[in-house]
Amino acid sequence: MDARAGTKRTGISAEAEVETVVIWQTHQGPRLAAVNGYDIIACEMCGFRHAVPLPEPAALEREYREKYYSEEKPTFLVHAGEDQQWSKLAQSDRLESFERILGKGRRRLLDIGSGPGFFLQTAQARGWQVLGIEPSRQAAAHARALGVEVMEGFFDAQSAGALGRFDAVHMNNVLEHIPAPIELLILARECLSPGGILCVNVPNDFSPLQIAAADGGLGEWWLVPPHHLNYFDFASLSDLLSRLDFRVVERSTSFPMEAFLLMGENYVGDTALGRACHNKRKRFDLALEEAGQGEARRAFYRALAEAGIGREAALIAVKS
Repeated sequence: MDARAGTKRTGISAEAEVETVVIWQTHQGPRLAAVNGYDIIACEMCGFRHAVPLPEPAALEREYREKYYSEEKPTFLVHAGEDQQWSKLAQSDRLESFERILGKGRRRLLDIGSGPGFFLQTAQARGWQVLGIEPSRQAAAHARALGVEVMEGFFDAQSAGALGRFDAVHMNNVLEHIPAPIELLILARECLSPGGILCVNVPNDFSPLQIAAADGGLGEWWLVPPHHLNYFDFASLSDLLSRLDFRVVERSTSFPMEAFLLMGENYVGDTALGRACHNKRKRFDLALEEAGQGEARRAFYRALAEAGIGREAALIAVKS
């Protein structure tokens, strides 16, 4: 078996690849990189790449309750509002898939890590009964101002038991942040009614475009522990969901930001250029939609996902 968990090349030195580490309880596998005092390993126990040592969950509580949107991502809420016209395209695509898979009459949705609440707002406007759970005080307040119900706190064994059952559970950019993603997915599965669906969206890391850009001298800029602890791609996320008794029924992605790097627009460390590149991908999607080519846009991203290319890995899976 390839020690790099499904990738042909990593863009990381051979010396680092061959060094196997056994760190922190049962996590072990080849070390791929060392960043910010962490090793990134292709964990043979978990089946995906992650940082070690993994922090205890309690160590992250203050970070995500108070600091994340005020210190680490101070412009996120503003930019999320600016982006909502564009973001709503993917939100609506996702909800249309949920509705097609579930059939009529199943419209109860839980959004774990619901952030500023825009996905919940879009779903509620389509007739869904929605509930979010979000640790950030600032994000939860923003969501409530949009008119959606959000519980402030972490999704864990205690809170999950009080939430009830849902037809769909949604996690957007959650699994990469937490030290125990397998345990969280198990709890999410228990919140689903029979035949319910889980949608997970994570960064698509160690992608072919990232590796090509890294080989061109940019380094592995996507490795940012402790903010991102886990590094999934389509294969490792799909395998993990399958091991947890889910059946993946749909894959999609978003425009590959790394394409701009390969075209010479080095936005790494340049916030203004990064935002400019982001605005270009927004215009691309919105132009297709305005021209009546929404299905072409969706087909384009499904095709990229099948090739393992795209900025995000978005999977919809049915509870077995």
